[in-house]
Amino acid sequence: MTDLATSPESTIADLPGGPFDIEFFFDPGCPFAWQTSVWIRRVMELRGISVGWRFISLKFINEDRDEQYPGARAAQLRGLRYHRICAAAREQFGNEAVAKLYRAWGEAYWNTEATGDRAQKFEAAAANAVPADLLASVDLPASLLDAADDESWDALIRAESDEAFRRTGEDVGTPIITYLPSGHSLFGPVISSIPDDETSLAFYDALRVFADFPDFSELKRTKRAPLDLPLFG
Repeated sequence: MTDLATSPESTIADLPGGPFDIEFFFDPGCPFAWQTSVWIRRVMELRGISVGWRFISLKFINEDRDEQYPGARAAQLRGLRYHRICAAAREQFGNEAVAKLYRAWGEAYWNTEATGDRAQKFEAAAANAVPADLLASVDLPASLLDAADDESWDALIRAESDEAFRRTGEDVGTPIITYLPSGHSLFGPVISSIPDDETSLAFYDALRVFADFPDFSELKRTKRAPLDLPLFG
């Protein structure tokens, strides 16, 4: 099996409980990563694949950008603080704790119905995704909240963000998925809605064909349907 985590170029450790069929790099503040995670969780149920959850931080990715949409920096800091909680949870309780925390966040945050501009919608979503409540909802200790302001976790989060781009190359976004055992990684898939079960499996199988071919690099269209999420309704 290709072991990217311990390859000479890698700067990150193996995930606890691995190896997994795929490694999924996410930022909790990315709606496209969330939609893709909902799809991949359904594939997990239907196909029995296993997923290791890793971090890619929009805060760190965009730290040198001066121009961003209103509220972006606040949203990215919010995502980083939640990443820290997830990192602490992974150290203490393993990969499944991250899976539960990401799912709890996404269901509370992206399913918020809100009005106003983008920044106002994100603030409303944040008010609905309170970390203390999310920890309680997945039976994890409230002591993990202390990690939100603990910058010592940032080295790990930054290293995983850098590793994601090492695997794909620069100028991509979130999510990034590594497919094992080939070890090849792709940005995306970027989807606006969740396919039905038959299409979800066909979609996954098709992506495996692309991902496992070592000389494939890009297939893209920029025309995009609106995100099928209550927050953007």
